[in-house]
Amino acid sequence: MTSYSAPRNRYVPAELSDEELAGRAAGELFHTTIAYEELMRRYQRTLFNVCARYLGNERDADDVCQEVMLKVLHGLKQFEGKAKFKTWLYSITYNECITQYRKEKRKKRLSDALSLETQEEAHEPEEPLASRGGLDRWLVHVNPVDREILVLRFVAELEFQEIADIMRMGLSATKMRYKRALEKLRKHIDLPA
Repeated sequence: MTSYSAPRNRYVPAELSDEELAGRAAGELFHTTIAYEELMRRYQRTLFNVCARYLGNERDADDVCQEVMLKVLHGLKQFEGKAKFKTWLYSITYNECITQYRKEKRKKRLSDALSLETQEEAHEPEEPLASRGGLDRWLVHVNPVDREILVLRFVAELEFQEIADIMRMGLSATKMRYKRALEKLRKHIDLPA
């Protein structure tokens, strides 16, 4: 009589590191998605917050998050582990946000060009970022690249080197842009006395 032993591939996803989960997910996909689901569960909220703050609205952020999750799902087999999983994930997120931002910008220009409204009415956003609270209120005062650096630093809580890798910038350039963006924001913050 032989005793039954549990299959070797049993594991507790919550106990594994991101990189271990990425390795398991690459081997499991598309037969099972346990490791992939745990990775997405860990980053889903932060991923959405990064996208929402960068793009300025939740509808586009949701679309980009879905696209990012699909790219991760299909790209895990090529993930080599040269960078941290978190850095790889936010690199995909950054690229998707840039693509969406450019797409929306083109649609807005086309809409404005075809619009019969006055220019003032055409440039009025549905819900301006500045009317929202928190970080979003201040991010409207910096350009998109600096906004992404601030979001990756404050929302995604990435190190400067990780941000530099994601944005394909030098470390010193990333730190300098971060410092200048903070200085620009400080000018717009009206602190009570």
